[in-house]
Amino acid sequence: MHLAAINIADKLIPIWRGSFRCEPTDDKETWDWAVLKGRVWQDHGKAVADATPYLPGSFDRPPRNPAQKINSGYKAWEFLLYLFGLGPAILYGVLPDVYWKNFCKLVRGIRIMQQHKILASDLCEAHEMLAQFEKEFELLYYQRRVDRLHFMRPWAHSLGHLAPETITKGPPICSSQWTMERTIGNLGREIRSHSQPYANLSERGVRRCQVNALKVMIPTLDPPTDTLPRCSVDLGHGYVLLTKRERTPHHLLEHEANAMVSYLNTQGLDIVPTQCPRVTRWARLRLPNGQIARSSWKENDMTRMPRMARNVKLSLNERTHFGEVQFYFQIHVNNIIKTLALVSLYSPPNYQLLQESYHTLYSCTYQGNDALKLVDVSTIQSVIAMVPHKLPGSLELRFFLVEKPGLDVAQIAGHIDNDEDGDEDEDLWID
Repeated sequence: MHLAAINIADKLIPIWRGSFRCEPTDDKETWDWAVLKGRVWQDHGKAVADATPYLPGSFDRPPRNPAQKINSGYKAWEFLLYLFGLGPAILYGVLPDVYWKNFCKLVRGIRIMQQHKILASDLCEAHEMLAQFEKEFELLYYQRRVDRLHFMRPWAHSLGHLAPETITKGPPICSSQWTMERTIGNLGREIRSHSQPYANLSERGVRRCQVNALKVMIPTLDPPTDTLPRCSVDLGHGYVLLTKRERTPHHLLEHEANAMVSYLNTQGLDIVPTQCPRVTRWARLRLPNGQIARSSWKENDMTRMPRMARNVKLSLNERTHFGEVQFYFQIHVNNIIKTLALVSLYSPPNYQLLQESYHTLYSCTYQGNDALKLVDVSTIQSVIAMVPHKLPGSLELRFFLVEKPGLDVAQIAGHIDNDEDGDEDEDLWID
């Protein structure tokens, strides 16, 4: 998906900065989309850099400050997270509304196309979004003017072929350049001869092929890679509890006990908070997709704050929710050992923003102890980033969703609170 990562970024960012070539018959003063200039560009770059602590380590390399580093070897993956992860939120209220909505259509289409598994209905949506983006891009920026013909590049036309070609060739991410580039990087690091680097590189390649052939013929030569760490607990279906673990059980706090009571009541057990059993907390959980979800219990105790990995996407009653994991633990319920997570759920996303951004900007509020819920760990689908932000003209601290490219994108379906002032709710269904 280098198309999305580099080609698109090399076009859109210079246009928004007003640094694109302007013909003598054109006038940059009429470029109302060129807003990333001066202080606005510096603040924009700072917003990108400030998101780094909230992007989990499983997201790989976070984007650096583009105002300082965009010409210093900015990587394709950084562009991917910058534009298609953070973009809809950090550009909201910066780009004029019509250009922002056009950009959100591009983001929606690319996010769907980056998945390893794409439903036919999602593929149709992605094709529609990308086709609309391309048409609107010509009308908004290029405006069918000869002196702006250089605004149009081959990648804009390629977008219309992504979805149809996926039907015959599979998801683009499965045939992207990431694997080849990783191999080139690995082999490059093995070069030890500066006088004959290419001969040395060829020899390293031959040796790697020989080792791989031996491993195929004698599988026992290849050590297993699925071994579990010491003191971990295999929960089945790809879920694994990981240390650290409390040495002794402890009593739950009042708000935690209330969440425990609510859960046990749904299991047919009638207890009161004072009867809640003590629990032994666990710090981490490995998910089937390979990500490791941490918890606020241990992350808050770390002297050096890591990149936050305690926010997760959950599937509860066939609906998608986002939450912050407090800790994990195991408990006997009706003679069955259950592994649970105490999660503080975020509010439903702002419905108006969700609609206007074509489901690319999920802006929620953190509810803390007011929305604690016990969930089975099997409901956790992936580790996500919830990055703090404020809407233009508002002082309320909100958090927007960023998912790792390649994983299934969030699909909100069910009851959405459409009333920001807390009045009556409406049942709104989002595909």
